[in-house]
Amino acid sequence: MTENPVTDEIETDDPAQPIRAAGAVLWRDGGNGTEVVLVHRPRYDDWSLPKGKLDPGELAAHAAVREIEEETGYSCALGRPLLQVSYEVPDAAGRRPKVVDYFTAKLRGGGEFAPNAEVDELRWLPVEQAHQVLSYAQDRRVLDAFAESLPEIATVLLVRHAKAGKRSEWAGDDVFRPLSESGERQRDALHSLLPLFGPDEVYSAPRVRCEQTVAPTAEDLGIKITNEALFAEESYSADPDAGVRALLHIAARGGTSVVCSQGGVIPDLVTRLADSAGLDLDEVLSRKGSVWVLSFRPDARAGGNGSGPTARLAAAHYLADPLP
Repeated sequence: MTENPVTDEIETDDPAQPIRAAGAVLWRDGGNGTEVVLVHRPRYDDWSLPKGKLDPGELAAHAAVREIEEETGYSCALGRPLLQVSYEVPDAAGRRPKVVDYFTAKLRGGGEFAPNAEVDELRWLPVEQAHQVLSYAQDRRVLDAFAESLPEIATVLLVRHAKAGKRSEWAGDDVFRPLSESGERQRDALHSLLPLFGPDEVYSAPRVRCEQTVAPTAEDLGIKITNEALFAEESYSADPDAGVRALLHIAARGGTSVVCSQGGVIPDLVTRLADSAGLDLDEVLSRKGSVWVLSFRPDARAGGNGSGPTARLAAAHYLADPLP
């Protein structure tokens, strides 16, 4: 794609690498339905979705939230990753690819837009009207993906616990095996990532390493971690269907939840959820410290009698170990 070729400054860092950026579709529930934010950049006289280049050491999720705050003045809670868009921009050596990762992002809390040198005007618009105003086709593709994601009722951040050292080197009960030093670094990286999604509940397999992985997030929220034995390997393997139902019950509550589990659970659990929803996933990875962003929508197949889960997987996105 070669659209939008003049909307970025010439870059001076490593020309062998693509420029990495991130952005989001910031949305809210308006009086006449869903509304999204568009920003006007006076330098280019265009209307676009908020986005910007990653700072050193940032993940795409970090950059998306930061850019929304810098360009719009609003705070947000991320939802599912939407699209990765690629195009070319001018560079000192000619042209260079730019890769932008987009998320959904729901308006959260306060904030107020203030015109600045980068963005001088902001509009909240219904999706159809925003589609007509956007200046670039790739932004319209992202907005189309956002529209297709509606309506979603819940996000579950399914986390594999951070590193805990070798089981063979732990003399005690494996239930109590704690995080290693490298695992603590992964935990800290997850602590900077998970709150970006605005979780309101935290669940864990009853394993010390799982609880330690998500404890900082729970502490920030001022809540206790809810233990669920069905997310531990032994209980899950004895009754996988019960484990799937447990996660669907969490999703049916709505909002955003963190669930920390183990490598013997996550690939099978995600696969079963995807198969039930008719989603075709590639290889279901589960590295320590990684996160599956699972998006759910109401299950039209549910009977509505309150006897079972009423959520169905709509999309699944894998975020690798947040440490480089």
